[in-house]
Amino acid sequence: MNPAAAARDRRRAQRAWALTAWANHAFSTTVLVAFFPIFLNSYWAAELPRGRSTLLLSLANSLASLMVMLLAPWLGALADRRGQRKLWLGLFTALGAVSTAALALVDRGGWMFALPVFMLASIGFFGGSSFQDALMLQVATPAESNRVSAYGFAAGYLGGGVLLVFNVLLAMHPQWFGLASAAAGIRVAFLDVAVWWALFTLPLFWRVAEAPPTAEPAGWAELRASLRKIVRDPLVFRFLLAYWLYIDGIGTLQQLAVKIGGDIGLPQAALIKAVLLVQFVSFPAAIVFGRIGDRIGARPAILIGLAVFVFVTGWALFLHQAWQFYVLAVLVACVQGGVQSLSRSLFARLIPRERAGEYFGFYNMLGKFAAVLGPLLVGVVETLTGSPHIGVSSLVLLFSAGAVLLWRVRVPRGA
Repeated sequence: MNPAAAARDRRRAQRAWALTAWANHAFSTTVLVAFFPIFLNSYWAAELPRGRSTLLLSLANSLASLMVMLLAPWLGALADRRGQRKLWLGLFTALGAVSTAALALVDRGGWMFALPVFMLASIGFFGGSSFQDALMLQVATPAESNRVSAYGFAAGYLGGGVLLVFNVLLAMHPQWFGLASAAAGIRVAFLDVAVWWALFTLPLFWRVAEAPPTAEPAGWAELRASLRKIVRDPLVFRFLLAYWLYIDGIGTLQQLAVKIGGDIGLPQAALIKAVLLVQFVSFPAAIVFGRIGDRIGARPAILIGLAVFVFVTGWALFLHQAWQFYVLAVLVACVQGGVQSLSRSLFARLIPRERAGEYFGFYNMLGKFAAVLGPLLVGVVETLTGSPHIGVSSLVLLFSAGAVLLWRVRVPRGA
């Protein structure tokens, strides 16, 4: 194959890989963030006390994350050994899409069915992330990794935002679409997320080559050996520890965003607008951050993003008006996608390419631990001080500690 044709095929493969983020972020925005919590409280578990439904949702999220944490490294190693990263991505995508569609069939009061189905859908979403990340090494050279990773996150934010706009209209104006009620609109939203997720994942299977199988075994003993290798590798271990701290802070801010807006008196419609604002600002910002990473390096660009997060969490002390909340949301949107995408591309440069599935299994396992330490820190500080503003500002500790550790990661030239 001539070089021009090879370059054209690689660009097609990169676009197909980025489409998987466009596809699965629809679940993140419409189901995880927006509609499932609202529908659980107002429709499936309306008869339960609000505190109990919140507890059940938290347990469902925790159990789904725990399952993925336990399975991701082992399945990643198995996929590497057998050359089956695409297969496992397809299986998790099918699980997530089918389960999301099944939510549309749950009747009023059916929280006992809705929660397990939601857990399966979440496992499909989070479980597929490791294989999606690992397949990036099949479509991007090291020199392209910052740009390709950034385009993936940008596509995710844009795709998730576009479908969320449509689904918000379905819920707020069901009569425009010939639907009887907002509940009917939300049911249709679950179905369109499932179709969107499956449809836009398909090009990957045509355009992206599978990684060749390795000859190494993939049992639990080998995973323990890999974990020992990670701990003994100062670059990888220090990066993962830094990543865990700052990604925990980012995840906590994302979780608390709606709560913060509610604390300063923003109505629900304004909070939904803020969520949409974050999605559409994050789209171009992630692309810009990818270019910044190409110019100055991934590590310095991440450190710039973390400096913005330190500023944001400090500013939370003075957050009292709606315009301040929107400015804070825009600042977070400007850097969150860039920090996430460049972290992925930097990690890809530090690990053995042939064992990407296994290593990204550990990477995503830490991602599931994220937003565990942060909420605990915020809750304890808020309880001790009586101030939600001081509670949120305590996240500056995670961003600062993560930045200090990342500063000590010296990426070898040519990695």
